[in-house]
Amino acid sequence: MTLRSIGFAAFFLALLAILACLPLYAGEYTVTLMIGMTGYVVLATAWGLFSGPTRYVSLATVAFFGIGAYTVGVLSETLPYALVLLVAALVGLFIALLVGLATLRLAGVYFVIFTFGLAELVRQLVTWYEVNITGTLGRYIFLPVTPEGIYWQLLALAAATLLFSWAIGRSRFGLALKAIGDDEVVASHCGINIAGVKLALFSISAVIITLVGAIQAPRWTYIEPSMVFNPTISFLALIMALLGGADRLWGPLLGAIPLFLLFEWLSANFPNHYPIILGLIFITIVFVLPKGVLSAAEKVFAARTAARANSNAEAAR
Repeated sequence: MTLRSIGFAAFFLALLAILACLPLYAGEYTVTLMIGMTGYVVLATAWGLFSGPTRYVSLATVAFFGIGAYTVGVLSETLPYALVLLVAALVGLFIALLVGLATLRLAGVYFVIFTFGLAELVRQLVTWYEVNITGTLGRYIFLPVTPEGIYWQLLALAAATLLFSWAIGRSRFGLALKAIGDDEVVASHCGINIAGVKLALFSISAVIITLVGAIQAPRWTYIEPSMVFNPTISFLALIMALLGGADRLWGPLLGAIPLFLLFEWLSANFPNHYPIILGLIFITIVFVLPKGVLSAAEKVFAARTAARANSNAEAAR
């Protein structure tokens, strides 16, 4: 391990310790804000984990988020909390495997449309079941989980997701994903099991997203399909990842933090115009920063470095 790696690891652990201690000194509003922000950091990072290298734009985030939340709502009174989270992860994994086997052969706009339709299909199925089978529309969740406990769980999940993303990016698995994103035909000729690699990472990403929904479920006490299957969740995670750079380790995190704060302010001050502003922000990011802030910053830095080198060469002559 190099000195730079040791320094980075020390900085990461110190930052994690500071964030973990935050609820001990912050007020209730700050803890609530940090829960939402940390949740979206995990969602954006998990989305970028699969969609970043493969360039498959998935809108199924809210489907797995809602599955996690409703699993907790259904099982919270019959199973211990830790076991409920495990069951939620397994349910998310099962659904992801089914969806992945059926859809990951699609590409481009077909995959986008299918994943969006999947989220709506799951929402409608849950709504139908609640109304026609259970005779209710939502679920009450009474668990002895404090806001601080929810925040610490999300923080641990965020750290684990970042570490996993870092490890994937430096493995043969990560190289295979990049090859698939660049050209699937070339990747297949190189002997890469395209379907298997995509299915594995899509399933891992889905499990992480499912756990975010499961961990946040006790925060609301009462959940219903329109709340936990809100399509805005999918679009926010996508926009955040694109802003920072979905194919970079820190990109989704750098996009999630400022955009979450901006969206919180917009939803509080412009509730009627919030969806319109959200759409405008998405269009702006796609056209102005298609590869994210980090990629744009690297291009500017490279251009300045090249210009400086040219000026030094001319001066030396």
